Amino acid sequence: MFRTILFFAIYLPFTGLCIAIAILVSLFSTADRVHAMATLWGKVGLKLAGARIQAIGTENIPQDQPAIYMANHQSNFDIQTLYAGLPIQFRWLAKKELFDVPFFGLAMKRAGYIPVDRSNRKRAIQSMAVAADKIRQGASVVVFPEGTRSPDGQLLPFKKGGFMLALESGAPIIPVAISGSRDLMAKHSLRICGGTVNIRFFPAIDTSVLTVADRDRLLDDVFASISSAVSVESEPNES
Repeated sequence: MFRTILFFAIYLPFTGLCIAIAILVSLFSTADRVHAMATLWGKVGLKLAGARIQAIGTENIPQDQPAIYMANHQSNFDIQTLYAGLPIQFRWLAKKELFDVPFFGLAMKRAGYIPVDRSNRKRAIQSMAVAADKIRQGASVVVFPEGTRSPDGQLLPFKKGGFMLALESGAPIIPVAISGSRDLMAKHSLRICGGTVNIRFFPAIDTSVLTVADRDRLLDDVFASISSAVSVESEPNES
């Protein structure tokens, strides 16, 4: 309980400070600098929570081309884990509602992150076009293909939008498996516990020669890779 109280007493004001600085930095610098501030925010959060990151397979992170990183989602700390464990510039593909949060949403926009309106198919398609253009310009993108946090750690069915983005942009997909973050803070819980979070980067899956007809097989391949590392059983089909 003491760790939880200490975490929120320090991290909430620190988050507000980071948002303010990020917005200020964005007025005079690039989105990369804003992302760097977000990375600092993520690393401090993990340290305050007593978390340690163990990254495996970092040699699979492309250094000479953008990629789409697809990770499972078990906890709010998955975001901090990716900031700390993915040592490159990247942009989030995130639900539109987050961009509507005062100040926080503005900081996300200034960082070049990409909103997706899931309630409107036309706007969702437009968002994917924007993301594909950013990728072609050299930006890597991070996606949670489940679309939301898993309540019990098991992989939820994958949404297909991220895979269409990969096919449209021709960027490779890097499956990312995160385990242990749920022990830090489970969904619907505010209790903070220390521990080790493992983040595994799998070899890139080339999409440059694939077509829409390969979409479901691509989804299954990514699902299988992540599932093998988080030791869960679920069906990789969108409901």
